[in-house]
Amino acid sequence: MASIENKIDFAVVLSVTKANPNGDPLNGNRPRQNYDGFGEISDVAIKRKIRNRLIDMGETVFVQSNDKKVDDFGSLRERADANEELKQALKAKNNKNELFAESACKAWFDVRSFGQVFAFKGGTDKGVSVGVRGPVSIHTATSVNPIDITSMQITKSVNSEPGSTKGSDTMGMKHRVDFGVYVFYGSINTQLAEKTGFTHEDAEKIKNVLVTLFENDSSSARPEGSMEVLKVCWWEHNSKLGQYSSAKVHRLLKVTPNVDEPKEAQHYNINVEELEGLKVEIMDGL
Repeated sequence: MASIENKIDFAVVLSVTKANPNGDPLNGNRPRQNYDGFGEISDVAIKRKIRNRLIDMGETVFVQSNDKKVDDFGSLRERADANEELKQALKAKNNKNELFAESACKAWFDVRSFGQVFAFKGGTDKGVSVGVRGPVSIHTATSVNPIDITSMQITKSVNSEPGSTKGSDTMGMKHRVDFGVYVFYGSINTQLAEKTGFTHEDAEKIKNVLVTLFENDSSSARPEGSMEVLKVCWWEHNSKLGQYSSAKVHRLLKVTPNVDEPKEAQHYNINVEELEGLKVEIMDGL
């Protein structure tokens, strides 16, 4: 299929209830906050969830997490080395980096979507150093209001090692956001899509993933149902460069609290303003 011909912008509104949406390892795994007290979910964490949902849908993904692997490779290097087209590309006399990037984009959905840096020393001929810029860009999610973080001390009720006398006196900490509504934005660049082979069909799959972003994503920090997609806004322009800038389009989404202390999703109004000639598709999360 041909690459997409129209620029796309999108936005996602999500809620967090008694969960840690994205722990900060440099701050005791507390939920991420900026200096003004607003909650954050990194773009890397969001892309991880998108990759996991793509795997659930049967798509081929290069960057797989250890708990979501669908093959027997223990590293990115092993996964790349097992691809015969990549091996043949490296043996080419001319434009081998371009051929390598083209083959990687063809093989893996996340590479042609988000891009990837292939930097491997030796082993495969003289090594690999190839960068791919992907057309799908995603912002860090930020909460609409400052978040309150609740911390609780937990105890360990069993011994890890035989013969140990320690039990419930081994302490730990868990942190959660009691409630918060977050928003993140993204765009799909048509010029980069042409280079990676990202198609309109691929864009539709990304849209479907966003609607179901937190399905099959539960953990002890994020119990089932604690993370919910409220709305997905999808703007498709009528040209490759788009009628309006992404910043102007993203500002069309207005998420505002309708009570002084919002404690649930119904305490927020979600409205999307209009720009002349630009259509928007608004979907509820599943």
